[in-house]
Amino acid sequence: MEDYLVKALGFDGKVRAYAVRSTNTVGEAQKRHNTWPTATAALGRALTAGAMMGSMMNADDKITIKIEGGGPIGIILIDANGKGEVRGYVTNPQTHFPLNEVGKLDVRRAVGTNGNITIVKDLGLREMFTGQTPIVSGEIAEDFTYYYAVSEQVPSSVGLGVLVNTDNSVLAAGGFIIQLLPGCDEETIETIENHLKSVEPISKMIEKGYTPEQILDAVLGEGNVKVLETMPVQFNCGCSKERFGVAIKSLGVQEIQEMIDEDGGAEAECHFCLEKYHYSQEELEGFIREIEAKN
Repeated sequence: MEDYLVKALGFDGKVRAYAVRSTNTVGEAQKRHNTWPTATAALGRALTAGAMMGSMMNADDKITIKIEGGGPIGIILIDANGKGEVRGYVTNPQTHFPLNEVGKLDVRRAVGTNGNITIVKDLGLREMFTGQTPIVSGEIAEDFTYYYAVSEQVPSSVGLGVLVNTDNSVLAAGGFIIQLLPGCDEETIETIENHLKSVEPISKMIEKGYTPEQILDAVLGEGNVKVLETMPVQFNCGCSKERFGVAIKSLGVQEIQEMIDEDGGAEAECHFCLEKYHYSQEELEGFIREIEAKN
């Protein structure tokens, strides 16, 4: 099954809802970065949240999520846009611990709880929107729930899950975000709370083959969901040799000449996807000529 995301309304427009299957997307990140299981779960949860948060924006808008909890995994950095494209990495991908006291991957220990989630939204305006809240759990889903309540004043429930196979590959990944809209009544809130208490873990639903639509039915109750839109989701970096070339040219003539003199060329590696781009001496000399022609 391909990864995709659903946008919906619930309870006659009183609730905004998103759900996503992100198994392949998280699996691609795991393969590229060779993450170990606990790091995979942390990165996968953040990628899943990023895909949904990106879908709340216009197609060309971008969102960057930085999770820095002081734990051994280091920083988790996610980029997403309004087209269902998401990418991300962790500082220390080979991070893993024994299962926690409830038999799950110990994401809290890996992420840490001494730090912040920072969200930067590029909406194509002069000023970017930046929000930041403390990490309250380290399990990531609860931290996004807190972020929405405090930074954006939107009462929300965020569910994120990743199951990892014994060979480190990703078995299942997905998530949901439920947001109460102004005017949502207490009866509706109580109904949603009761469903959330009884619903299976999101990763288990994905493993059983639940679609995003079925996840929302489970979370909100059948008959309470009106699907507005579906959107494909994928790991997509968007880096290129040309973009890195622009970055190299920004270093200036002296540094580029040092690359030629010391190494006879240059190599750039993308943090997000680990693609490598090689620049020959001739290409670097061409960069120098371009810079000098503009000066």
